[in-house]
Amino acid sequence: MEKWADYLISAVKTNSDQKIVDFFEVNYDSGNMVCQKQIISRREVIDNIKKGFTYSTVFKTATGKWRKGDKVNLIMIDGENYLRTNKKPDPQDQFDNLPEF
Repeated sequence: MEKWADYLISAVKTNSDQKIVDFFEVNYDSGNMVCQKQIISRREVIDNIKKGFTYSTVFKTATGKWRKGDKVNLIMIDGENYLRTNKKPDPQDQFDNLPEF
């Protein structure tokens, strides 16, 4: 199986105003399986993308298999970084359909 991305985001923890994701549930993509779940900060995801690492969302199906979601993009708006699965210039993080943890 080909790797979907370096890291796969399976859930998010947003702050109280729901505009910024504070933490991500991230899994390593080994190419053969989704593994090594960990919780990492928003800052770490932004720094990793700037270093050239790739992120994608993933979802578990009803049968327990992983399904690839969307590529995660780093978008700068008015000097601030936002993480989005689309490239709309909207000043907030956007991860439609990912569950909260």
